[in-house]
Amino acid sequence: MKYRLFTLLLIMTAINSCGGSGSQNAKAQDTEKGTSVLVRTTAGDIRLKLYDDTPFHRDNFIKLVEEHYYDSLLFHRVIRDFMVQAGDPDSRNAQKHEMLGQGGPGYTIPAEFVYPKHFHKRGVLSAARQSDQVNPQRSSSGSQFYIVTGKKYRERDLMEMEEQLDEQESQHMFNMLCMEHRDSIVKMNESGDSEGLRRLTEDLNIQLKELKKKNGSFHFNREQVEAYTTDGGAPFLDGQYTVFGEVTDGMDIVDKIQKVGTDAYDRPLKDVRILSMEIIR
Repeated sequence: MKYRLFTLLLIMTAINSCGGSGSQNAKAQDTEKGTSVLVRTTAGDIRLKLYDDTPFHRDNFIKLVEEHYYDSLLFHRVIRDFMVQAGDPDSRNAQKHEMLGQGGPGYTIPAEFVYPKHFHKRGVLSAARQSDQVNPQRSSSGSQFYIVTGKKYRERDLMEMEEQLDEQESQHMFNMLCMEHRDSIVKMNESGDSEGLRRLTEDLNIQLKELKKKNGSFHFNREQVEAYTTDGGAPFLDGQYTVFGEVTDGMDIVDKIQKVGTDAYDRPLKDVRILSMEIIR
């Protein structure tokens, strides 16, 4: 399948309209291995383990916990058989039925995809982010995170999903190639140089074909298939959102949270709040 340059133009328009992300990348530091976090909530306690091979996310999370950033924040987005999400500072004093999910510390974290080692099986901790349209680099939110509850899939469902994810990843790769030629594309578009845009499109499709040949097609390995068919998860997010930890105790509390009633914005009708977080080494 051949891709067209208008996808980049849509991305750039969206980025300009948002005024950028206020990006300020977190700095990785050396920390002890095996860092755990105790999350006390109004529904019960959850214990998290932070992965050492995603150091930017690990260190940023530790920093925010030690600053008591998460204290009193809500689980502001809950979708049954999918995930529970928290970390928006605007939720601390939010009014009932107020739409949440846009708040943060004012910076983003560079993506750290350790895939397929870390994937979206049930119980993993992942970083929320803005969509590809305004965030083609897939940088993570500086504070918002989600815990996957997910659902079980049949192998046949996973095979069909592989094709969809492979196509989606191809489009993303093409968009990233376009970003490398952003200035030229804008200039040719403004001057009405349709022939120049056509030639560039053909060239980028050739580059995409070579990248696909080098990287291969998207597929779930045996470990992923086993996890998704027995315990469940959210396989459609694999390779797109940074997984940086997992629940080691209290998954029953996460399940309790995911079953609460929600409004049209997926916000719980009765507040479920993080009381505090504590680093346990």
